[in-house]
Amino acid sequence: MIRIFGKNIRGNEKEILPRTGSMIESPGFYPNLTGTENLRIFASLRGLKDPARIKNALELVNLPYKDKKLFSQYSLGMKQRLAIALAVMHDPELLILDEPTNGLDPIGIAEVRDFIRELCDSRGKTILISSHILSEISLLADDIGIIDHGRLLEEESMEELERKNARFIHFGVTNAQKAGEILGSRFRCRQFQLADAGNLYLYDTSQPVEKINQAFVEAGIGVREAHLCEDTLEDYFKRITGGEGIA
Repeated sequence: MIRIFGKNIRGNEKEILPRTGSMIESPGFYPNLTGTENLRIFASLRGLKDPARIKNALELVNLPYKDKKLFSQYSLGMKQRLAIALAVMHDPELLILDEPTNGLDPIGIAEVRDFIRELCDSRGKTILISSHILSEISLLADDIGIIDHGRLLEEESMEELERKNARFIHFGVTNAQKAGEILGSRFRCRQFQLADAGNLYLYDTSQPVEKINQAFVEAGIGVREAHLCEDTLEDYFKRITGGEGIA
């Protein structure tokens, strides 16, 4: 069951949907119409009579009002901006955005990031973002949920994630399997991961790195590197979902 605004969405669509805006991957715009003309059609369907709604939505995403360029002539980034304008045109309380920065150049990504934060911080909007660009999510989100194969594996605040997922020691070795056995038997350590045959990640940073290195060398394990690192959100996603490696 899906609940929005505390109500089951089934049977309450007429109450919930006008309060919700969404941006899907391929919105159904007419290629032979301009951006403004496309938004006018949607405004009419939604009963929005004030033309300022269209103008304000286009200005928000830095698209011109009453431009003569057809949608078919838009770049991928411009199409993405128009889709976001459509999502916010009726001033919804909840915004659901699917890959909102897809197709944008670095300047466009920064602009979208800024107005998403503006909508949330200054206008009080609740925004749900689905994205594979985890570096952007780490800059935007207050709370995150990690979904893998349709299952919600983890849900927490970014603040809690940063506390829990701060640092680890990366060992580059010639035999990670044997190195892991030494960590377990000699140092009674269980907080580590074998990324592959030559890389090991130790999450208990209180362990004596010098003694561990010495133990590895004495056991005939070559040590290429041993240094302190910090997990990114991409690293954490890989670790939680069981992806290959975390670096």
